Amino acid sequence: MTSKADATGKSGSGAVRHFTVHHDGVGIAVSRGGRGRPLVLCPGLNSTQADLHELVDLLRRDHDVVTFDLRGHGLASAAARYSFDGFLSDLTAVLAALDLPSAPMLVGYSLGADLAVHCAAERPGTVAELVLIDGANPLPEPFITEADLAEFRAMADDLAARQAAQRAKGTAHQVSLTAQDILGLNLEIDGVRAAILDRYRKIDHPVRMIMSASIAGDSGEGRAPRHNQLWRAGIDRLVRERPCVSPFWLDTDHRLVFTHAPEIAEIIRSAPRSRQADQ
Repeated sequence: MTSKADATGKSGSGAVRHFTVHHDGVGIAVSRGGRGRPLVLCPGLNSTQADLHELVDLLRRDHDVVTFDLRGHGLASAAARYSFDGFLSDLTAVLAALDLPSAPMLVGYSLGADLAVHCAAERPGTVAELVLIDGANPLPEPFITEADLAEFRAMADDLAARQAAQRAKGTAHQVSLTAQDILGLNLEIDGVRAAILDRYRKIDHPVRMIMSASIAGDSGEGRAPRHNQLWRAGIDRLVRERPCVSPFWLDTDHRLVFTHAPEIAEIIRSAPRSRQADQ
């Protein structure tokens, strides 16, 4: 349940307001600031609104930007367990708590992009436009195969160890998820993306996608070539199915939201246009 006392976020000036949305036993930390068209930015798995500060600052120059931390991330409280549906409920609770003058542009990064697509499909009229950054890809086959499991498990172990160090410092960049949580969510997201085309079919407003050309890095060995090709194939599949989707490709990896914030902000500011695949 949302606490109305904490969550009526109006923003008529450039000042940044911070408040909390309470629902489902967790407290979601929300920030709002800037001027102009409403925009809600949803971070991804293992990323926080503090991590996205450069992009947020750029967008606040001409947008009324709302961003927040998913449960177990940043300044949000931890949860007993983590799932796609739980994160989706965080996004929908934040949107429900806002007092916006019009439906916002909804921008999602990685997992946040998948959440944005599901939210827009399930609640027509809630958002005016989608901008999806390196996520919500209708992959023609699983990203993580049996052959990839050991490597992804090791990556989750390493990431969880680094996150434990952040938690010890108590910063806005901290993440509470365990290695098991991270691996399990990555596998769940694979399943979500296998069925996401059905969600796109329910969306009739503009969709722009900002994608990394080398999501797994630029190595010609190991898993990188297959994963990079699969990432491209998923978007090709989506555009064939939904020609109204406009993809933009950046020559970088999945960290694009941190390394290419000015380019991403410029694409977000640009007016939606017909199908384009920038090489």
